[in-house]
Amino acid sequence: MEKFVMHQGLVAPLDRANVDTDAIIPKQFLKSIRRSGFGPNLFDSWRYLDIGEPDSDNSQRPLNPDFILNQPRYKGASILVARKNFGCGSSREHAPWALADYGFRAVIAPSYGEIFYNNSLKNGFLPVVLSESQIDRLFHDVLAFPGYRLTIDLQAQTVVVGDGTVFEFEFDPHRKYCLLNGLDDIGLTLRHAQRIRDYEEQRRRQQPWLFDAIA
Repeated sequence: MEKFVMHQGLVAPLDRANVDTDAIIPKQFLKSIRRSGFGPNLFDSWRYLDIGEPDSDNSQRPLNPDFILNQPRYKGASILVARKNFGCGSSREHAPWALADYGFRAVIAPSYGEIFYNNSLKNGFLPVVLSESQIDRLFHDVLAFPGYRLTIDLQAQTVVVGDGTVFEFEFDPHRKYCLLNGLDDIGLTLRHAQRIRDYEEQRRRQQPWLFDAIA
């Protein structure tokens, strides 16, 4: 899993509450369990004027000029600002995969769907919680200033805005440790690989018939 320590990036505003996971990555694109390849279909039903199908050539599809990510000023955005309850709905892990594959490293919102929040953390994608008044400030600034950028510092648990204002956010210490070190559940387990091997060898000596049965 990719580490998240500090990130500075261009900000895109998605001014919608209750964005569910089917809007983030529609159900017809869930046929793959690879973690890549979903970016072109992020927000598919909002981003394009036609109906998307798996394996279609997205470069030939008509774009919706009114959708925020299709506006040239947000090209290359890596931080998404959203409204409350972002990522609600079904439990698909493809939602943070699609956001990350598009190029986003973090989303900032007042609240999240619980399963989406947990899935994001397990995939190195950072969901930051700020107050609604702070989110209002970010929406105002990103719309007012083209090329608006933020710095997210996970170690310090801060979001630094353009004029130097610092917003602090709460974060679970264990999840912070995992993100700072790029450790998913498998990575956490592999920290103890030698102890696991030692235990297996001990069991093999003490109860060899168990391993004979497996062989």
